[in-house]
Amino acid sequence: MKTINIKGKEYVEVNERIKHLKGNYDNTAILTYLVSDEGGKCIFKAEVLVDGECVATGHAYEVEGSTFINKTSYIENCETSAIGRALASAGYAGSEFASADEVANAITQQNKKKTGLSKQQIRDLIDAAGEVDDDTQQMIEKKIDDKSINSNNYSTSLNKLRDMKK
Repeated sequence: MKTINIKGKEYVEVNERIKHLKGNYDNTAILTYLVSDEGGKCIFKAEVLVDGECVATGHAYEVEGSTFINKTSYIENCETSAIGRALASAGYAGSEFASADEVANAITQQNKKKTGLSKQQIRDLIDAAGEVDDDTQQMIEKKIDDKSINSNNYSTSLNKLRDMKK
């Protein structure tokens, strides 16, 4: 399975997990259930079925607006995370159980606590760096981690990254 390396650990995207499952079994299905959606908070349950029998389940919880993607797609993101966790329970996970999105979100949350940057500011920096090249993106993530980029110099850092693209 194709993996993504995040901070030295290998994660498999959900679409890759599904391909691997379908490649191993002829009769598979993934069922999802919206358990709750109240006040901008949702919970999904996913079940992996092989030959009509449930072999694994997974749950996910998301809050509307808590991340960049959750501003517009928290329900879809929650469903995908539940599917990813169910597939991980069935053994389709790479070296790590959590989805790449869950880990990226956790890193963003940790970085906010370290730097005083908002989730959107961290996402803007990483996105701008990602549009330049992988090495620059890694450099920015390191600078966020070691607090070289913080709320005081955020605007200057973002503008420098955007200038690099031109």
